[in-house]
Amino acid sequence: MSRVCYFTGKRTTAGQSISRRGKAKHLGGVGRKVTGVTKRKFKPNIQKVRAVIDGKVCRIRVSAKAIRMGLVEKPAKRNYKPASD
Repeated sequence: MSRVCYFTGKRTTAGQSISRRGKAKHLGGVGRKVTGVTKRKFKPNIQKVRAVIDGKVCRIRVSAKAIRMGLVEKPAKRNYKPASD
């Protein structure tokens, strides 16, 4: 299953990790030099939650931001009481 948010559409994106060496000019050095560029991934904070979708309770993958924004409608708590004999 892909790492995609049900509501916001957030997904894994590609980027780069830049390695540098040296001392910055404003600190008295000759400047920072790039020594390597490698690929990396930015992964969204995806959580599996139970939510009410079209009146039915189902598990969906949503980003933590969507949960904080209030886009996820949680199902009602069960009011279960065991039978007292």
